[in-house]
Amino acid sequence: MQRKRNSAGFSRGQTELESLDLLSKKSLIDVQAQDLSLSKQCKLIGVSRSCLYYKPKPISALNLQILNAMDEIYTDNPDYGYRYIHKQLIEDGFAVGKHRVLKYMKILGIEALHPKPKKLTSIKDYEHKIYPYLLREYKNERGQVVVDAPNEVWSGDITYIRVSGGFMYLAAVIDWHSKAILSYKISNTMDASLAVGVLEDAMVKYGKPKIFNSDQGSQYTSLGHTKLLKDNGIEISMNGKGRSIDNIAIERFFRTLKYSNIYISDYKSISELKEGVKSYIHKYNFKRFHSALNYQKPMNVYLEGMKKEVENVA
Repeated sequence: MQRKRNSAGFSRGQTELESLDLLSKKSLIDVQAQDLSLSKQCKLIGVSRSCLYYKPKPISALNLQILNAMDEIYTDNPDYGYRYIHKQLIEDGFAVGKHRVLKYMKILGIEALHPKPKKLTSIKDYEHKIYPYLLREYKNERGQVVVDAPNEVWSGDITYIRVSGGFMYLAAVIDWHSKAILSYKISNTMDASLAVGVLEDAMVKYGKPKIFNSDQGSQYTSLGHTKLLKDNGIEISMNGKGRSIDNIAIERFFRTLKYSNIYISDYKSISELKEGVKSYIHKYNFKRFHSALNYQKPMNVYLEGMKKEVENVA
């Protein structure tokens, strides 16, 4: 049942509100509303009033070193869960406990591979439906996913990107056939709006895929993201739990980006980071040979494939 719109601008049903991230919920609050107090608005939206005034403390240099080290460990070993990452950090000289590793894995967007209590069925669980992995039908006899045409399968993911004194998040959409990056966005928050925004941008520029694959993160299981896919007739595919290899196309791109650009560039500011990533992705798409494409360039393969698709239809 939908709530009626009021002067504070609420038009979403309560079930949709529950699926939003904290930043999106806070953006719905109207501090100038005359007929609804801040306390009432916070109660309706499902946030505490104190969160309106909370400002996160700057991360310390040591903690940032740990985050950066964890990012490098996971980039080089995407099969590692928190126990292996913790062991490697200890070996590398960091005095860090397992609980902090788990906490930082959430910041990095890395999924911990450890047993979790079974959840009771609830409305929220139903809304955040987990979809099956659809790319098995594209696997060859060696178990590799092979997609024969552009816009057949796209993938999306979000990764941690270091910058001097802090970090940002990079979301991207890749075409499986050509390995071309169709869209990307850099943000200081890893929320559903970031995933939705980068997908919308890719669709404006390049149309839409038959299948969109992602992990099971809340950014991709959110109502906003799944609704965008459904409204455009796009089949939803999701990795198996803890199986980053199911999204190997974009995982490999992120690894290439970090080792070829991020780790060696030491970006001093966010504007410098954005300009550097923009330049690298242009190089990756249009100038860099890709071994998986028989040493062709990703965007050339994408555009040639689209040209063939148009000719076949004609």
